[in-house]
Amino acid sequence: MVPQETDVLIVGAGPTGLVLAATLQQAGLRPVIIDRLAAGQNTSRAAVIHAHTLEVLEQLGVTDALERRGLQLTRFALRDHDKALLELDFSTLPSRYAQILMIPQDETEAILADRLASLGGTVLRGIAATRIERDATGAVAHVDTPEGPRTIRARYVVGGDGMHSVVREAAGIAFDGESYAGSFVLADVHMDWPLSAEVTLFFSPEGMGVVVPLPGHRYRIVAPVGDAPEAPDAAFVQALLDARGPRKVPSLVRDVLWSSRFRVHHRVAARYRSGPFFVMGDAAHVHSPAGGQGMNTGLVDAVVLGRLLADVLLGKAPEATLDLYEEKRRPAAVEVLELAGRLTRIATVRSLAGRILRNLVLRVVGASPVFRRKLVLNLSGLARKGLGMVPPR
Repeated sequence: MVPQETDVLIVGAGPTGLVLAATLQQAGLRPVIIDRLAAGQNTSRAAVIHAHTLEVLEQLGVTDALERRGLQLTRFALRDHDKALLELDFSTLPSRYAQILMIPQDETEAILADRLASLGGTVLRGIAATRIERDATGAVAHVDTPEGPRTIRARYVVGGDGMHSVVREAAGIAFDGESYAGSFVLADVHMDWPLSAEVTLFFSPEGMGVVVPLPGHRYRIVAPVGDAPEAPDAAFVQALLDARGPRKVPSLVRDVLWSSRFRVHHRVAARYRSGPFFVMGDAAHVHSPAGGQGMNTGLVDAVVLGRLLADVLLGKAPEATLDLYEEKRRPAAVEVLELAGRLTRIATVRSLAGRILRNLVLRVVGASPVFRRKLVLNLSGLARKGLGMVPPR
């Protein structure tokens, strides 16, 4: 049964929507969370959770489960085929989570959904928001359900509904930015791989490639390709790795578990709030996968917004406190977009002179402990820790 009214309507039950719902539920509120899909996604997509995100998620009681089901790594390297240009050690992070936690997104979502259920919440699935309008007390969402069209009146509506957000459109919030040329290949595979203990970003004349170990002896490969097939097969992935990966001890792709292609955008919402409407996650910011920052930024968005909404709805803070959400989280997204953009531009240098210069600069700056420390803090999210905190009340 679809409720007719709620304090908070969350559109989208991906990781950000689930975290926001659990944060509110834990505070004693009863949000309504809907998703157009009849079941959760069963593909891995985003695959890394960084230290700062794990710190923020501690309050939801999910970090132990994430660590149990994930693969904890501490090494990240930039390589030009076999040459290490820059190597980073995450074991020195000033956090109890001094690691790069690799866990497929579908498993992250399952853990978050279980936590929401343990708090008494549930996702209403197969329900699509088609139109949302403001009214005198908040907003009215028109939704399609298996039983026919319905309306849900809400004091606040939060869009965790991705890049093509219905909530952002209803709020009239611009989504500024551009698209990268070409498409990206994403594949999860079983393979023989010589660098199984690190996350590797490859630079080569043929293009960038990212190889990430996953639990269960799987690997994630991400690479830009001018004209990628819709579902790359093992031969296609093998050819990518042969061209862009190590040469001395090459890989052997045994089978492809899942693959797809996607386009990358570089955009950030002009505002994070407009009256009763809020956006978070991919509805608020999208960018290159370089550095594995996307889902992490969205998860922190959700916790910060959940704390603020709970304080206001429980009478602990005035309505104006909600403006802190944009004040805190939009600058964090801008920083993340700049970091991902820089990594992508560096990785996609194609000219011989440009590659020689890039490799030389990376070796020089990579010899500096100060530079390595700064980059590790940025990639882990700990450098943006102040943008993920809400003053205690």
